[in-house]
Amino acid sequence: MGEVAEGGEEENRTMKKGLVVYKLYRALSYGVSPLIHLHLRWRRFLGLEHPLRWPERLGHPSRPRRPGPLLWFHAVSLGEGMIAIPVIKHCIRRMPHLHVLMTITTMSAYEVLSKSLPSEIILQFSPVDTPTSIHSFLDYWKPNAIVLMESELWPNLIMDASRNGITLALLNARISEKSFKYWSGPVLLPLISLMLSKFSLIIPLSTEQGIRFQLLQAPPHIIHFSGDLKYVIEDFGVNERGRNNIENLRVQLTQKKVWMASSIHRGEEEIILGVHFALMQQQPNILTIIVPRHLQQGREIARKLEKEGQNVLLRSQYEKFKAGTNIYVVDTLGELRQLYTLTPIAVIGGSLLPGLSGHNISEAAAAGCAVLTGCHVGHFSHMVLEMQRSNPLSVLQVSGKLELEKALVELFTNATLLEARGRAAREVFCSLSCGIVEKTWSLLNFHIFDRFSSEESKSLRL
Repeated sequence: MGEVAEGGEEENRTMKKGLVVYKLYRALSYGVSPLIHLHLRWRRFLGLEHPLRWPERLGHPSRPRRPGPLLWFHAVSLGEGMIAIPVIKHCIRRMPHLHVLMTITTMSAYEVLSKSLPSEIILQFSPVDTPTSIHSFLDYWKPNAIVLMESELWPNLIMDASRNGITLALLNARISEKSFKYWSGPVLLPLISLMLSKFSLIIPLSTEQGIRFQLLQAPPHIIHFSGDLKYVIEDFGVNERGRNNIENLRVQLTQKKVWMASSIHRGEEEIILGVHFALMQQQPNILTIIVPRHLQQGREIARKLEKEGQNVLLRSQYEKFKAGTNIYVVDTLGELRQLYTLTPIAVIGGSLLPGLSGHNISEAAAAGCAVLTGCHVGHFSHMVLEMQRSNPLSVLQVSGKLELEKALVELFTNATLLEARGRAAREVFCSLSCGIVEKTWSLLNFHIFDRFSSEESKSLRL
């Protein structure tokens, strides 16, 4: 009994320290609010915020709040938004009277999702984490529950939601190694412990991530597992013109040896182009598809190659291949999964240089590509290991340019190996992606939707 009492006293002391740190954060965020406002205006000038809808970032809505229960899903980038879509659609199917609000932060996410989301989903830009913006947002939308994606842990949002009796969930939850060290310090550990105590459900994307949340003192009973939602990203965001053009590309590429390097970060293009030119010496009919992480980067790569006299084509030009074209640079959004169907080999970037942390390899696996990635994969290491454990042929990691070149030469000259790797990737993807959305729904239904008021619950249930 004494140990239990001491444990309870220690927890209370931690919560009190966390509250002190939070009050300091709240005061600081309130004090810098005018500077954040000016910063948003500057970002708008640079084209980084929406020219008309940027006030949404200050908590000012642009759409009406429909009567009835509302579930708020918050993601930052396009990737996080895309993993939320299958869950949102499943929730709407199971609870047709539920209204869904989705918020994002980046313009790239807005450009794709605003054209692709079902009309019943309300899309807004997320409010910055200042007391005034969060209060304005919550006061207007009055969500019954908030589902945060991955690592969106903002003190004012979480504490104000809890204060207003709003249920909180964290899906595909992850904390990077750098952030884990940051939050584990003596000053911030009480704050993150206080914040995590406000959640009703945390679904980590892996066991390792679940351990990290426990070490940050998340209550063990709220941590549950359903699988990595990155396995269940759907096809969307490609318009009719884009779809037809991809089919035309498929015809044009029939006589080419095609490989694709996707999600390429600055600096990695030097590795990819170095491998491309080496392959050209052995396979003159090589075609390399380069998909940079950012659109502007793609246009810069194309301009540089053109100045060097290379035969390069930009995706946004929607032109047919000319004689001798051997590099295709993609500078469009939302087409990655469709583009994977054009190539038997996919090299996933963001992984070839120190300091990078990988990208989703499952989309390439779903298309049946032979999947290669670098060694710097960050939290995607669990996905790489999970797929390799299921079948070692499903993913190949390379340490740099020489290993990548060697692996590609082997795949282009060994059709049996190429087919085996592609088949293994596809089979492992199908196995690992099965049932994830349904499991996530079951956990949300038990831990979140059952906490809606009894009157609302009765009207929602089928």
